[in-house]
Amino acid sequence: MIERLENIEKRYNEIIDLLSKQEILSDIKKTTALSREQASLKENYEAYQEYKKVLANINDAKELMKDKEMAEFAKEEYTINEEKRKKMESDFEIMLLPKDPNDGKDVIVEIRGAAGGDEANIFAGDLYRMYVYYAEKNGWKVEELNAEEGASGGYSQVEFKIKGDNVYSKLKYESGSHRVQRVPTTESQGRIQTSTATVLVMPEADDIDIEIKDSDLRIDTYCASGHGGQGVNTTPSAVRITHIPTNTVVTCQNQRSQIQNKAEAMEVLKSRLYQMELEKQEKELGSERKNKIGTGDRAEKIRTYNYPQNRVTDHRIGFSTMQLSRVMDGELDDIINALITEDQARKLKGE
Repeated sequence: MIERLENIEKRYNEIIDLLSKQEILSDIKKTTALSREQASLKENYEAYQEYKKVLANINDAKELMKDKEMAEFAKEEYTINEEKRKKMESDFEIMLLPKDPNDGKDVIVEIRGAAGGDEANIFAGDLYRMYVYYAEKNGWKVEELNAEEGASGGYSQVEFKIKGDNVYSKLKYESGSHRVQRVPTTESQGRIQTSTATVLVMPEADDIDIEIKDSDLRIDTYCASGHGGQGVNTTPSAVRITHIPTNTVVTCQNQRSQIQNKAEAMEVLKSRLYQMELEKQEKELGSERKNKIGTGDRAEKIRTYNYPQNRVTDHRIGFSTMQLSRVMDGELDDIINALITEDQARKLKGE
């Protein structure tokens, strides 16, 4: 453990030195990569500095215990710092677990109404609002990228970006099929219906993560539909981009100008292709998925929202809460913290 902490300290100081060199600062890609690496090491680096102070305090207390006049005070200091040492060493077990390199990234989320017709689209809208509320509680910023509204409300599909500190580290567990059980507003007989909406959370890709050739793209423009102000149905501002090698199609129509929509569509495309590459790598590793909390696959049923019983259940870890209304208002911390804790426990067992 100490050897790993010393290596982190050494690398952190190396990065500080590198980021002071003009030849590095003039290279945006290198600077971005190093700054990201430094940020990922910072928590462990600072904890190790504190740990070394605690060890120094323990040694000082041992020396003071030899002095009869200071022995009682020194013993108390020794006990306090020994407790700190034990706790810090326990915390290091979790802190030194392999980190997901995408944890610090912003995300692009796609929600689609799936099985259940109009009710599925309405539920997709409910999930969208739930994540918006959760983002607001965390001080994150939400930017809608593309929305296709359902005939009876909600969305058949909605894509949005969430920007903030370590967004992916918390929302990466949300990918999968979400199921709702309730009486739809469209149901005249008062019967409970089960509907589903799918969620896909993708880490935002940088230029250094993935490269896209212009020759691999087909870009079409068309008139936007829905909200957006004057000129929505008369100006071809909406953009559809097709990545020919993978037949991946993204659209964006929420901005007023074609240039803005194209830029946002490219962000979504990069993230989709990056997500595809991550999934490919995980399949090649094989064993990685065995210890994961869920597969992250859109088709995997991960959670049920049962309105008659006011219950939310996450099927991957068997966690339930009887606070459905609070969850839908963005109070997701209990569920997400339970998922993080279980994820850490599985990784510790794996080691």
